[in-house]
Amino acid sequence: MPNDSTTLLDIEFARSCFPALAPERDTDVFLDNAGGSQVLGAVADRVRDYLLTSSVQLGATYRTAQLAADRMRHASASMAEFINAARPEEVVFGPCSTVLLQWLARASASMLADGDEIIVSRVDHEANISPWLTLRERGVLLRFWEMNPESHTLEVTDLERLLSPRTRLVVCTQTTNIFGRILPIADFARAAHRGGAAICVDGVAFAPHRAIDVRAWDVDFYVFSLYKVFGPHHAVMYGKYDRLLELDGLSHHFIPKDRIPGKLQPGNPNYELSYGSSAIPEYLADLGARSGADGLVSRRQRIVRAFDAIATHEEQLGERVLTYLRSRKDIRIIGPASADRHVRVPTFSFVIEGRTGEEVTRHMDALGVGIRFGDFYARRLIEDLGLAPGGVIRASFAHYNTMEDADRLIEGLDRL
Repeated sequence: MPNDSTTLLDIEFARSCFPALAPERDTDVFLDNAGGSQVLGAVADRVRDYLLTSSVQLGATYRTAQLAADRMRHASASMAEFINAARPEEVVFGPCSTVLLQWLARASASMLADGDEIIVSRVDHEANISPWLTLRERGVLLRFWEMNPESHTLEVTDLERLLSPRTRLVVCTQTTNIFGRILPIADFARAAHRGGAAICVDGVAFAPHRAIDVRAWDVDFYVFSLYKVFGPHHAVMYGKYDRLLELDGLSHHFIPKDRIPGKLQPGNPNYELSYGSSAIPEYLADLGARSGADGLVSRRQRIVRAFDAIATHEEQLGERVLTYLRSRKDIRIIGPASADRHVRVPTFSFVIEGRTGEEVTRHMDALGVGIRFGDFYARRLIEDLGLAPGGVIRASFAHYNTMEDADRLIEGLDRL
């Protein structure tokens, strides 16, 4: 479905679904969403319900065990719909994106030979760099895909120059958690596949803001964290079915190689968190219905419409914030200065001349505005930008943030 810039977000409904944002709660303005979002009440309710009514091990024939199995199947199917996977078996649950990427690297090891190459982006969160570096012990060569120093982005032409007949995998992010820039993943995937390589994408910073479509982008692996998409501290890895079949199992030796996703979920995933996460697509479908998609038939269409409305709202928030940041001669924006929804998500990094990140964030703490500073585990990117060790100040929004929240940030910075 094409983006519709006139799609309006039902912000009152959205905020009402997050208990932490209830009007009667005296809480900070929460602008640390890139580190983790607030949690839907429906997610917490579903986690509680699972624990109190179906907390048993799967695989038995008695009624409660069957209920638990049905709930896990529902969780996988819901998440497959959320990311537009071809089948529920392509969804692998795990404790966080960092661990899932470590598991993927470990499960891929035996498929790689001495002299094979992996291309790794230097703009990534370390979670999608370090696991691949461990494969050097097998003789695998790591080639770093550097940020273009002029555009401050990853260029497909640079990727094409790095590809060789020995390239087996390209590893990159879809949205940097420093710049907030959206990268052209479908273009990267096409280039990788033309070169005979697979592609693994870190979608953590993208997933809360735009609709995921793993089939449209033709990615081989895609990882994101549910605790940044309004859910619990849990994560998802997508893999094309045939790709998952090729991987080594991480569970017991007698688990067959064709048992997916089970062979890649050692000790089984967290059942209650997986089931709780199934409330996320339902919320987004409801939000889409309230944002002009009530006549659309499929839930997937309503989810996409919800993200259209989210993008419109976030672009408006971004324009308010960036207009102010651009006006300050002592502030340097790290990332795109445009709020264009096609260019960036509402994660805004900046530095202030003569002020440390800690000084700024503590000042904002006193005003009840929660932001953060540091390198956000994108240490290599921060070093390449010459911003180590202090890193950047980061204010990151989600769709439930309001214009008043943006104004509180601006007023706080203005006082400084």
